[in-house]
Amino acid sequence: MNITGIIDSEASLTDIVLKAMQKTPNPRMRQIMEAVVIHAHALVRELDLTEEEFNTALQFITQIGQATNDSHNEVVLAADVLGISTLVALRNNPQQHGQTAAALLGPFWRTNAPECNNGDCISRSNTPGKPMYVSGQVRGVDGHVVADALIDVWQASPVGLYENQDPHQEEMNLRGRFRTDSEGRYHFFTVRPAGYPVPTSGPVGVLLDKQHRHPFRPAHIHFMVSAPGFKTLITQVFADDSEYLGSDVVFGVTKDLVGRFEQCAGNQAFPGNRKNAEYALDYDFVLEPGMPCFPTPPIK
Repeated sequence: MNITGIIDSEASLTDIVLKAMQKTPNPRMRQIMEAVVIHAHALVRELDLTEEEFNTALQFITQIGQATNDSHNEVVLAADVLGISTLVALRNNPQQHGQTAAALLGPFWRTNAPECNNGDCISRSNTPGKPMYVSGQVRGVDGHVVADALIDVWQASPVGLYENQDPHQEEMNLRGRFRTDSEGRYHFFTVRPAGYPVPTSGPVGVLLDKQHRHPFRPAHIHFMVSAPGFKTLITQVFADDSEYLGSDVVFGVTKDLVGRFEQCAGNQAFPGNRKNAEYALDYDFVLEPGMPCFPTPPIK
């Protein structure tokens, strides 16, 4: 009888589990799962985890899964508030060549936002708020402009809600996709976004409460910039006067992503013959060479 896999004490367990996974044909999967086992087992030993604490952890994992549906992603939210999403984004998108800093995707991106022309307004509902003009240019790290780049934009309303959270907003309000012109430029109109609390009705909200943490994010606009021959950039641009820049609940703010939300003169004209914008944001994006790829949408 083969007894090499029989456990004689807790000290032998980790090695036996690792040996059981040695035939995993995908080398990267094997490497990742071995690291998960090694670190998870080490954590249990380091903390001397009790059965009650273990059950609580399992309940939390179960609850974040149960709270995830087509319109809300508690799993992504949990990764965000623990800083994991930002850590992955920063490690996979270094800035040593001058490319724009990446930021976490967040739990509110949707595919197939309306296709828009430069100069269009993405505020489709009767969305009270201060009109805002957003513009900029897309370039490669070599300085050449990137024409026909796709810029996917989404943001919360001035009351701090994305359209899928708010029955008073029209479908796809404050979302849009734009193409850069021959000079790599883009521009559109919107309303100035507000900071907002992340959803706290689920297990992540309970966790934040137990940690005595506030749930707020600073005001920002999401951008996903893509073009053939370039790595897709997922990022956010934050209002420079936001209250929570230094304490973003999901740790998404980096210095280079703080944009200037400039207050405009009342008679200032913008492309598209609009003179009513009260704020303007000018922000350029720099892409690095690579293959464009897109994340799995957290909601439908």
